[in-house]
Amino acid sequence: MFVFALAVVFKLCSIQFIQGDKYRAMAQKRTIKRFEIPANRGNVYSADGSLLATSIPKYDVAIDAVTSSDKNFKKYIKPLCDSLAAFTGKSSGSFEQKINKARQTKDQYLLLARNLSYTDYMRFRNFPLLKLGAIRGGFVYDQKTKREHPMGGIAERSIGYERIDENGYATRVGIDGAFGKDYLRGETGSRLKQKIGKGEWKPIRDVNEVEPKDGYDIYTTIDVNIQDIAHHSLLGQLEKYEADHGCVVVMDVKSGEIKAISNLGRNKIGKYYERLNYAVGESHEPGSTFKVMAMMAALEDKVIDTSTIVDTKNGRKYFYGRTISDSHHGGYGKISAAKALEVSSNIGLATIIDENYSSNPEKFLKQLRDWHLDQTLGVSIIGEGKPVIPKPGDKIWSKNALPSMAYGYNMQLTPLQTLAFYNAIANNGQLIKPRFLKAVKEFDRDIEVFEKEVLVNKLCKDETLSQIKDILKNVVSRGTGKKLYSETFSMAGKTGTARTDYADIEAWKEDPKYVSSFAGYFPAENPKYSCIVVIHKPSTKVGFYGADVSGPVFKRIAQKIYTDTPLIDQIQTGDYNNELIANDFEKFNSISNKYKTIMPNLIGMPAMDAVAFLENMEVDVNIKLNGNGVITSQSVSKNIKLKPNQTVVLEAS
Repeated sequence: MFVFALAVVFKLCSIQFIQGDKYRAMAQKRTIKRFEIPANRGNVYSADGSLLATSIPKYDVAIDAVTSSDKNFKKYIKPLCDSLAAFTGKSSGSFEQKINKARQTKDQYLLLARNLSYTDYMRFRNFPLLKLGAIRGGFVYDQKTKREHPMGGIAERSIGYERIDENGYATRVGIDGAFGKDYLRGETGSRLKQKIGKGEWKPIRDVNEVEPKDGYDIYTTIDVNIQDIAHHSLLGQLEKYEADHGCVVVMDVKSGEIKAISNLGRNKIGKYYERLNYAVGESHEPGSTFKVMAMMAALEDKVIDTSTIVDTKNGRKYFYGRTISDSHHGGYGKISAAKALEVSSNIGLATIIDENYSSNPEKFLKQLRDWHLDQTLGVSIIGEGKPVIPKPGDKIWSKNALPSMAYGYNMQLTPLQTLAFYNAIANNGQLIKPRFLKAVKEFDRDIEVFEKEVLVNKLCKDETLSQIKDILKNVVSRGTGKKLYSETFSMAGKTGTARTDYADIEAWKEDPKYVSSFAGYFPAENPKYSCIVVIHKPSTKVGFYGADVSGPVFKRIAQKIYTDTPLIDQIQTGDYNNELIANDFEKFNSISNKYKTIMPNLIGMPAMDAVAFLENMEVDVNIKLNGNGVITSQSVSKNIKLKPNQTVVLEAS
């Protein structure tokens, strides 16, 4: 027994003094671990500074029931529980029972609240006992961030996100995803945490704690007013025609800045949401909107002029054993080349391209390559679809390839690639890379500024450009887009209607599907904006032609933007007295001076004014705003005395 006791003592001394450092390090490794502190992700703003995406800090607050002294614990436990009860609505006694039990069981991490806002977090920090800090009061917190989109579903896919899973695999979508790594993400910090059992980790004091560095802010080219117009114009038409999905893009002609982009897809219950970025990522056969490119190539090569006569027969013509048809019953007969484009004759464009390029297709394809139509635009958003322009030797090349390409089949472009070309026509032939970003900033300091990038300085001769512009105006005034014509403002563009999902032609005949589109610019003279609308698979029972389905969206956007433009252009100075604005201010000021703690009548007031008014009252209330127009109803009636932390719901048009 004596020898055995000596062996035990020897082993204990060996573990304690000889191997002690090793085992202490192993124990610390298991119970103490360094965790990353995520940096606040930079904000995404619109062109005018409106917030499009932001990271909201959220806090979990707990208490270490062991660390505080008996004197402090006994003195502050009751006031602390009263404060917790007032905040949560639960009884003070239940909190007191929990915290006392945690102290008895030496629980160093008793969770008090999850996902607190910064304001509520600061309230917790000032609760009795907790305000003494981590050591004397046992205050423990954990911070995380949540990405929010203040505009809701509007442009959500284009604004995008960056998500990184537990394996480090990143999913990057839209502007947020494209610039997350370089600008928005910031630099993570680190802190030590101690394992306290039950899978819980408690932050501990760490002299080597590294503070996170917040990410930079991004200012986009998006105009929130135009975005709102585009989104709701597209949504209304998708619902009317029960379409599968669609997109709309509005671009500034001179700068190439994308002012609005909306992508809406239909879910199983018939609701539309920002499902995928169709405008940037979805390549498809453009149909008749490509006829403009085909006509421009023929005019530029001078193989025709606008008065060249084309025989479109009776609406049906054979090309290498395959029939090409026009939608107009009975055909157009012999018409000019310009007329063929105005009425969107498939036969007319197929005849022009086949007769002049069949012996030398490379001549036609070279024009398309010179215009960069075979290349991606290289836009900043990840996932741009690749254009498909076939050439001799490709699997999809045949004798019918050229006639088919002439009216937008047997090739593919994305909506944004098509729009960039139409924008170049409006911009006197200069092809500009579409741009989503204006600048990257740290507070007011510019980190990087993005300038206009020219891809092709001049697409064609001025004569060709002038001829195409005249035809595009005539398309709207007397051609396939004449339903869109208005005497109050001018537009120019081209309709497009293309078959889709027609690999099984018999199945397609039973259930035909189309892609309806309209691309153009406005005003027709001195254009300011270009726009494309593409709607996939509208219900053929309602309609499917581009002029009927997509054209009205284009017109609605053009009308709302165009009618505002003169007002913006005419403002010369800030010293402008508007009686209506002055009256609104006096009304707002009068109400704010009268109602300090009593609920006023906010119905009819602009939503932002109503929110600002409630935020500046002498009593703190929680405001929930639904909508962004004019207040139509309020959850608390006029002249009712408001209580602290009371929720007021405002409904806006």
